[in-house]
Amino acid sequence: MAQATLAPDVDDRRDGDDVVIRTTDLTKVYPGMDRPAVDNLNLEVRRGEIFGLLGPNGAGKTTTGGMLTTMVVPTSGGAVVGDIDVVRHPALAKQAIGVVPQQNTLDRALTVWENLYFHGRFFGMSAADSRQAAHELLEEFHLARWGTAPVMSLSGGMAQRLMVARAILHRPEIVFLDEPTAGLDPQSRLALWEILQRLHSGGQTILLTTHYMEEADQLCDRVAIMDHGHILALDTPEGLKEGVDADTIVSVRASGDLDKLEKALGRRKIVTGVVHLDGELRVHVKGATEALPIVLDTVSKSGSRLIDLTINEPTLETVFISLTGKELRD
Repeated sequence: MAQATLAPDVDDRRDGDDVVIRTTDLTKVYPGMDRPAVDNLNLEVRRGEIFGLLGPNGAGKTTTGGMLTTMVVPTSGGAVVGDIDVVRHPALAKQAIGVVPQQNTLDRALTVWENLYFHGRFFGMSAADSRQAAHELLEEFHLARWGTAPVMSLSGGMAQRLMVARAILHRPEIVFLDEPTAGLDPQSRLALWEILQRLHSGGQTILLTTHYMEEADQLCDRVAIMDHGHILALDTPEGLKEGVDADTIVSVRASGDLDKLEKALGRRKIVTGVVHLDGELRVHVKGATEALPIVLDTVSKSGSRLIDLTINEPTLETVFISLTGKELRD
């Protein structure tokens, strides 16, 4: 196995610093790949915030999380998590973190309660402390009635809640969640959002990777938008959306010459940009009250026939499309 090249300026301790995750030129190149999965990533996460890594599949989010949680060895660069260098001291770093991976990693040979209890024991908690914590978290996560049940009896949403409970049982400084609501129904997704917001209110630092823009918008204090292993933009959700030169996005589907229609829309005074994406025109408009009549008039005068039209405020997906010309969910 190739040894990671450690960044010389990654310190083991940074006393008095409110940053709990810091990466320095963090890079991962997998064998056989023609480009890095993560490329010279420099990132800081502050204590007590929910920080989101947002991007499409293959953007490098999961690899970044894997390096920060010691599951993936960096090719070069370095990272400090909870004041611990994750490459030099992976065993110590694991004590400071809780991890909720994409896959269900609950022990099927154990009951719901035992999955929590033995997790605590594995992390050095006493039998009494681990037993108490397991009971308390089952109550807090509304799983107490299933404590003696096998984990296979849980629904997807319940299993995900149990994995979050397990991740925080040993009171880690930072919790990492990788696509935590992927595949969940809307009700289970909202229930998990409530749990994460409650943890956040209690001061828990959370790093969340997701490709759901609504999730990042609802939960995160700050969001980094990733693609091809690079950070394209980083700010609060509101700050990112305010960076789009538009207050309204009109999505138009029409028959006829869309290139002609795109040029005609681009000439209108209130239109700040037009993105042609998968047979749809995303029209960026400044002036919400005038958006609909002007777009309809332009469609009519261009000789096209309107098929469908929707009006929305800018979203994080709007930001991503503005940066890359493609949708988040590719």
